[in-house]
Amino acid sequence: MSAAAIAGAARAQSGGLRRFASQEALLALAVIGLAVVVGFINPRFLATRNLSDLLLGNAYIAIAAIGMSMVIISGNIDISVGALIGVLATISGSLAVAGAPILVSWLVPLVLGVAVMAAQGAVVAYLRIPAIVVTLGMLSILKGGLISVTGGKWITDLPQNFHLADLSVLNVPMPVVIMVLATALAAVWMRYSASGRAIYATGGNAEAARLCGVNPQRTVVMVFALHGFFAGIATLVYATQLRVIQSTTPPGLELTVITASVVGGVSILGGVGTVVGSTLAAILIAEITSALVFINVSPYWTDALRGGLILATVIADILRRQRRAARGWSK
Repeated sequence: MSAAAIAGAARAQSGGLRRFASQEALLALAVIGLAVVVGFINPRFLATRNLSDLLLGNAYIAIAAIGMSMVIISGNIDISVGALIGVLATISGSLAVAGAPILVSWLVPLVLGVAVMAAQGAVVAYLRIPAIVVTLGMLSILKGGLISVTGGKWITDLPQNFHLADLSVLNVPMPVVIMVLATALAAVWMRYSASGRAIYATGGNAEAARLCGVNPQRTVVMVFALHGFFAGIATLVYATQLRVIQSTTPPGLELTVITASVVGGVSILGGVGTVVGSTLAAILIAEITSALVFINVSPYWTDALRGGLILATVIADILRRQRRAARGWSK
């Protein structure tokens, strides 16, 4: 990558980081504030068991949101990730039950996730078909194919050593360890590597990025492949928590992952955002869902709140862009 491309991408990224640093702080404060308020109403909410379950049960969503954030920052979107995680979980569990080495049953979801997503990225990048169309088609293929092949059967008798999520590091559950490490490493890579900055440049202005020496097509394929890798890790965390795996796609998972990314500060128009924000947003959304139960509010409000969060975040982003444009600032 040329010096000009790196400089341009760095400017785009640094502007986005400054712009959303306060949003990440607000998300962290919201997580803490909500816990305090709900804990005051119902002290059981702050019980160690509940907080642990909240993190353990939603770590895979935060991990999947890391890859989704990269895709949206690049100016694209993926609505097939929920179906992909369901398919990969079924394959992983089936391999473990069939007697395959546990390491193989863990690695196959990562490899297949990268392959499937990279193929979608290639179609988007080189055939110039909108990502929403490509991923919508893949969503139908994966969801319909899974039911057709498995009949929705349950995968039982999983080997005990299959359950990676049961392990811990220094008494910290493995899903939480993986979530924190994945977020930290992705954040550092996005900020300091030339490839990470190329994602911001491509999402901000693909043509300008190309003129500066960035290859937008190659970048899009790379982003989708990384998204598949994180989807594979999310699958591993998700599947190894279960004692029984149902061969279906988790309902509404893709919307939850997209919500975490957008609420975390990733602009739906591309070019702006961080993976740290998406992880905090995933925790906040899980906390809201749990809080509704503890304050005796119907859980059906969860979907309404999720939709409201997306709408409010997108409107705020558009208004900020319009204000910046009116002042004559660059994106």
